[in-house]
Amino acid sequence: MTGVWKRFGRFALVGLAGVVMQVALIALFTKRIHMQPVLATGMAVEITVLHNFYWHGRFTWHDRGQKKGRLWKFHLSNGLVSLAGNMLLTYFLVERLRLPPLISALVSIAVCSVANFALADGYVYA
Repeated sequence: MTGVWKRFGRFALVGLAGVVMQVALIALFTKRIHMQPVLATGMAVEITVLHNFYWHGRFTWHDRGQKKGRLWKFHLSNGLVSLAGNMLLTYFLVERLRLPPLISALVSIAVCSVANFALADGYVYA
């Protein structure tokens, strides 16, 4: 079980860097460029998904080698969960509950992270 926790720790570390990036991008897009929160979230998530894919391959799952097609698998699993989950949750939290976009982003990221780890470990990097 220790190996799973070590890998999850690495996943969380990469994810934390992704969180910082995603929140900074959402702040930039909503406060400086004046984008709608849901669109800003979508763009920030896509950039962050690419960032996380790169670092998961080189740090979290480096021991499983490089295989063709992983970027597509990552987008179909982690990307889809992150994009759909974050955008739907952001819509609900911002538009319905009137929470600030950045608070909504942090809640959405936390909710999606467990599913993303399971998909990455069992599907993308299996």
